[in-house]
Amino acid sequence: MKPQLLALLTAIAWGVGGYFEKKGLILGNLSPQLGITIRTAVALLILGAVSYQQWKTLPQAGPKALLYMIVGGGIVAGAVGMLCFYAAIKGAPLGRVMPIAFTSPLFGVLMGVMFGAEPLTFKTILGMLMTIGGIILLTLA
Repeated sequence: MKPQLLALLTAIAWGVGGYFEKKGLILGNLSPQLGITIRTAVALLILGAVSYQQWKTLPQAGPKALLYMIVGGGIVAGAVGMLCFYAAIKGAPLGRVMPIAFTSPLFGVLMGVMFGAEPLTFKTILGMLMTIGGIILLTLA
């Protein structure tokens, strides 16, 4: 599948999932911490099953690659980011939270430019400004 289609499917899954997550938190009067734990446990089971054949490649990744995955994916995005997201969706309307929460590509671009030697083009800057403008428009009262 093309990367752009996969990215669109990601956005759909996260948007639809966010709706159901918020409903579950509110209906069950669950804490954000418990909500993210349920989400992560289910995801771990599914992802563990679909990645089982690749587990044998884990030792060849090396400690530095694994450290990046643990810190970036497990701690920063997986724990801190999701705990903040769940607290936000429980406390505010999705229309206010999701546009701000999903500014993550802006931060990804900045990290790529600052630390990954990726080019910062006029098109990239314009796209980032348009994204920020849209978010401001969506989140203003």
